[in-house]
Amino acid sequence: MLAVYASDGTKFVRQTEVSAAGPNPIWFDLHNPTHEEDLQVEACLGVSVPTREDMREIEASNRFYNENGATYITTFLVHNGHQGPPESTTITFILRRNHVVTVRYTEPTLFPDFRSRVERGDAPIGTGPAILIGLFESLIHKKADLIERVQDEISNLGTGIFDMKPRRDRNKRLDALLKAIGRQGDIVSRVQESSTSIDRSLHFFQGVARDHGCEEKTLQRISTAEHDSASLADNLRALSQRITFLLDATLGMITTEQNQIIKLFSVMGVMLMPPTVVASIYGMNFKNMPELDWQLGYPLAIVLMFISAAIPFFYFKSKGWL
Repeated sequence: MLAVYASDGTKFVRQTEVSAAGPNPIWFDLHNPTHEEDLQVEACLGVSVPTREDMREIEASNRFYNENGATYITTFLVHNGHQGPPESTTITFILRRNHVVTVRYTEPTLFPDFRSRVERGDAPIGTGPAILIGLFESLIHKKADLIERVQDEISNLGTGIFDMKPRRDRNKRLDALLKAIGRQGDIVSRVQESSTSIDRSLHFFQGVARDHGCEEKTLQRISTAEHDSASLADNLRALSQRITFLLDATLGMITTEQNQIIKLFSVMGVMLMPPTVVASIYGMNFKNMPELDWQLGYPLAIVLMFISAAIPFFYFKSKGWL
């Protein structure tokens, strides 16, 4: 789908025709574009619209470059984490003179959020670079929301780990916590990758904006966005360390539970050794064993085995091994 927006400096007006002429068309949004829509934008602006395969390239030279007077910035982002697991995608931003083209194959919430900011008057859209930095500001804002959600999840997991009461299903609960920590760790890892991509995109965009003589206000917004993204990267590093700590703590508790079970079997084995010795002796059936002819021989052997097991039990109990 192709959406073309014109701008009066404060609001977007959606156009029905694809044309660089007319009432100041400024933003061409390609969402799951068809080949015909790509050709329309290419003919209108004189740019080459990258394919989905092109956008997946990881080399910096294929993500940030200038071609035929147009600037190409491809950014990896994690989005839509407010409901269920977040998704990963790449978006290409093309800046051609005063026109912006966005190429995407998903529907991240940053686009409707950006349009909402414009309607409220919170994001100037008088120029192409202003629209581009506005999109990055919305992207950073969504990333901050996702980090806050992960922080809340990790705090709840930490409480569940360290405040866990001894219960019969303790092992199952630890296993569930381990899986939950792994899921949050995967999210943080992907957000860190997205954060690195955003930082590189902003750095490249800032250089392009300076070379093209963008207004000082736009350059200031780019610098502020870089600072905000860097501060979020610090939060991500701290969050990653906390996840590692909780993962180690959970694995340590699982190991402790396993050690308790092994210790119990070890103690039980030691406790049963003396009764086994007694039973082995009286199971030999030698002829010259006077106890075999006693009327109380059998009860005496049972009592002897019980006492030989009770002595190690109470000894281990006094040492705190049980």
